[in-house]
Amino acid sequence: MASQQFEPPSGTRDFLAGDLRRRERVFAAARTVFERYGFEPLQTPAFERLETLTGKYGDEGDKLIFKILKRGAHEASGEADMALRYDLTVPLARVVAAHGSRLPTPYKRYAIGPVWRADRPGRGRFREFTQCDVDVVGSSSPLVEAEVVCAGADALDAMGVEDFTILVNSRRALTGLMQVYGVPADRAAGALITLDKLDKQRPEAVVAELVDGRGLEQSVAQELVRDVTVEDAVDRMRAALKDNAEGRDGLAEVDRLLELAGPHVGEERIRFAPNLVRGLDYYTGSIWEVVAPGMPGSIASGGRYDHLIETLGGPDVTACGFSIGVERIIGALGDEDQGTDRIDVAVTVMNEDYATDALGFVQGLRRAGHRAEIFLGTSRKLGKQLKWAADRQARYALLQGDDEHAEGTVTIRDMESGNQERVSATDVFTAIDSKFTM
Repeated sequence: MASQQFEPPSGTRDFLAGDLRRRERVFAAARTVFERYGFEPLQTPAFERLETLTGKYGDEGDKLIFKILKRGAHEASGEADMALRYDLTVPLARVVAAHGSRLPTPYKRYAIGPVWRADRPGRGRFREFTQCDVDVVGSSSPLVEAEVVCAGADALDAMGVEDFTILVNSRRALTGLMQVYGVPADRAAGALITLDKLDKQRPEAVVAELVDGRGLEQSVAQELVRDVTVEDAVDRMRAALKDNAEGRDGLAEVDRLLELAGPHVGEERIRFAPNLVRGLDYYTGSIWEVVAPGMPGSIASGGRYDHLIETLGGPDVTACGFSIGVERIIGALGDEDQGTDRIDVAVTVMNEDYATDALGFVQGLRRAGHRAEIFLGTSRKLGKQLKWAADRQARYALLQGDDEHAEGTVTIRDMESGNQERVSATDVFTAIDSKFTM
């Protein structure tokens, strides 16, 4: 029990220096791509009003919202009025509802930040994790879907994901499919939420839930699950929807996205997937998920959500987004730190009387743009300080003992070769600069 009190809460993690640098490289790669596409950064609070979040993620999603109890005099009520944000999409919708007149049209934004879900932790699944999102608000053009999909794919490439597939479907096609199979309108949304579990559960289990939990006839549930999971599911879905207007429009959305984005993300990396559902209630058109070999579940997802902003009291404007779940990506990229933790120069302090000079050296090196550190320990033994320099992976060490101080010189030691040269203390910055420009 004594050690458990120092563990972070279940589903969360501590990130030490190497972890943070590795994560920042991934975030920086995404940020560079998003900026290149012209997306603007946006930051929203870590928590929102509870009513802002509820009702946007479906019944099962709402259960995963981390609620914040009322505070102060209202604490004893046990009621919640705030919640940690579940994703970065609903906060964006609130921002557009609040500040729409101040935003460009269309509004292209990206956001990178933590979100929270009261989920059961597992491999690649956390209660606190970071998302990288791009969204376009205010345009119904099919180019919008292509824009965010291409941006997301380029970001995945930049992050180092070498092999991935973008699975595409349409909520309109799925709505048409519910109509063709005779699923009542008031049960369709629930049936789609259950179908969304096909990537996690066996088809028989999904059929059972459609019958017992969603009220579908056994024969309808079996036929529906079979037709979206068999090898020729694409042909079956196209045939089923040929006489359904909503379904045909949904298929047209899918085909247009494949036509526009395919040549740029790689036609072998994007395809129609009839069994893709996306269980969130706010999707209205094209939807997608990204899967990659060796990574559990999807690593990115998104779609068009045209009426979400209106539900928050804002204007009824169109919107579309792509969200990357970077945790699974970072976990799959491995632990190699790629040497970014090494410093340029380690400045030793061989005598307490020389501390002022040593501090002047390290500050001068920093002002010159070098990553430099000064020995902060109390030992004045050369061996211990050189070990510290080696542990910090310093390329060079500055040594000033009694002889150097008397001569007004400094010894520069190459930490890899062990070679040393003595230079005037007034020339040390020029000498170090020359070593990094050779």
